[in-house]
Amino acid sequence: MNFSIDRQTMDELNLLGKFRQGSVYHLFNQVKTRGGERLLDTMFQTPLEEVDAINQRSSIFRFFQDARLVFPFDVQQLAQMREYLDTGSGKNVLFSMADTLWKKGLSTIARDERYRKNVQGLQATIVTVKKSHAFVASMASLSGPYDHRIAAMKQLLGTREMEQLADMDIYQALPVKTLATYDHLLKNKLRQAIDDLLAFIDELDVYIAVSDVARARGFHYAEALAPAENRLSATGLHHPCINNAVGNDIDMKQGSNVLFLTGANMAGKSTLMKSVGIALYLAHMGFPVAAKRLVFSVREGLYSSINVSDNISLGYSHFYAEVVRVKQAAEATASGKRLLLMFDELFKGTNVKDAYDGTLAVTAAFAEYTGCLFIVSTHIIEVGEALKEQPNIQFRYLPTVMEGSRPRYTYRLEEGITEDRQGMMIIRNEGILELINSNNP
Repeated sequence: MNFSIDRQTMDELNLLGKFRQGSVYHLFNQVKTRGGERLLDTMFQTPLEEVDAINQRSSIFRFFQDARLVFPFDVQQLAQMREYLDTGSGKNVLFSMADTLWKKGLSTIARDERYRKNVQGLQATIVTVKKSHAFVASMASLSGPYDHRIAAMKQLLGTREMEQLADMDIYQALPVKTLATYDHLLKNKLRQAIDDLLAFIDELDVYIAVSDVARARGFHYAEALAPAENRLSATGLHHPCINNAVGNDIDMKQGSNVLFLTGANMAGKSTLMKSVGIALYLAHMGFPVAAKRLVFSVREGLYSSINVSDNISLGYSHFYAEVVRVKQAAEATASGKRLLLMFDELFKGTNVKDAYDGTLAVTAAFAEYTGCLFIVSTHIIEVGEALKEQPNIQFRYLPTVMEGSRPRYTYRLEEGITEDRQGMMIIRNEGILELINSNNP
């Protein structure tokens, strides 16, 4: 079963996007190789769902972070090696010999580049194997969760053919026979071993790059728990892509699985919800998270409704688009999956009375699903008062501090329901009424 997350949630949390500034993927995409980038893509597209697998991967990232390892390979040589291996070769040595002689002849007569590229490709392969030997040997003194992979690579590199390859001197002219022999060997008998070695190098690229980001940003690693515990507990949780972001503590668990969040507009409700969603998604990948500590029960999916907009092509108004989104969430919840669901400012596309009634009814109904975790935010504070009898709802707010006639936002969670009402004050501070009246004849 795959981790459930839809495109809207992906976009609202800004999880993906190689070239999108501010995306979570862009933050972690510090890899050096194309193979590393493909592996990073795969990790982002397929979060893990097993407790042991999540904790195992996060322990490997932590191991690399503590070891402060440096990527030992030359990116250009790796590219030459991959290009060399992807060119065709005969199924026997005689054909490879004839092909090599033919390319060498063309290089002399017609300045054909294929022979030179073959030589460079083999040289790049030799250097890469040598560096792999050195790296694996250097890891012998570091015991940790990556030991099984290092042992497998040690065994792979310890075969007679790979040892002979590593012993070759790239600074001496390579005879045609040697070129032909290894051209056939590397692209046939040893091809699987070389592919395994390149996959190992891709892993190193990702583990080193991501752990470097974690160290630079002060991120930490989450602990995964069984789904039935229904818990999400964080200390110092903040948005990973915002510099100097304020950290907050949250604790959702069985019997207290609904977080009802209030606060004025601009107080930080949406950012807090995005921070929670991003952290949970990264935690399921085994990646470092923007928190001092995070303990979570494995979820089967993540669902958000934060930036719902109208849909002109379908003829949906803003309000109807919100209703459709809540219906989708209800269907996902009723399916029995253990999810995290987040709703920001429910039904803001309609009048205050309907928004109040709808937010109250929907929150109370979702609260009945005790196997899921919910965060619901609103600035209609009266809804919170009406929900106080619900035993599994906890109330938090993001305060506004008035400094004279100007609001200041702390972005720090406090217990209870806000009483802040600064909407008209902000309108007056911006001089809107005076501007309208001054232009009114």
